Amino acid sequence: MKSCLIVTGGKLDLAFARSFLAKEHFDKIIAVDGGLEAAEALGLTPDYIVGDFDTVSSQVVERFKRLPFIVWEKHKPEKNETDTELARSRALSLGCGRIVFLGATGGRFDHMLGNLHALYACMEQGIEACLLDRQNKIYLLDEGKAFYRKYMWGKYVSFLPYTEKVRGITLTGFKYPLTDRDIERGREVGLCISNELAADRAELSFKEGVLICVESTD
Repeated sequence: MKSCLIVTGGKLDLAFARSFLAKEHFDKIIAVDGGLEAAEALGLTPDYIVGDFDTVSSQVVERFKRLPFIVWEKHKPEKNETDTELARSRALSLGCGRIVFLGATGGRFDHMLGNLHALYACMEQGIEACLLDRQNKIYLLDEGKAFYRKYMWGKYVSFLPYTEKVRGITLTGFKYPLTDRDIERGREVGLCISNELAADRAELSFKEGVLICVESTD
């Protein structure tokens, strides 16, 4: 399964990114507009550079233009897709089965929400995709999942409805279990926030809908 790293233009903790990348391998790297500056700081050479290049310095662009074998995809600023969405589409076209977004959660809130929605097309195609930062691992689920303590991003896990309703949620092996509960956007928000594993393995199941899953640490 090919994996892809997408470095976007949001705020990125470079120390965290270096630590994460030291333990990971990616077959393809895509830098998105301002994410090109983070890629340079991290010593990454992207396979693709995507964006309208309105948030990256011209000096950084010129330095990368001197490097061979990089595919540039320049888009007009007036477009329906965000730069991150275009990068995601490129990753999907390359047949990547795993996509990690760095720099997708810091900065403007509207961009972060847009990046969250960019995960939906990945989920539809059965692609493992997440937004990642030092504190959070964020992804979408349209089916149940087993959680293992040793693989968790942090101590806590939260479930929020991406669709208007998610029906029949059952949580077993969690500190706060549930049995066949429905959740709805904007109601009883705390019901599935900040749960924890009560054992080394826990399981989530549900009957209908799409969940936002956030694994996090304080």
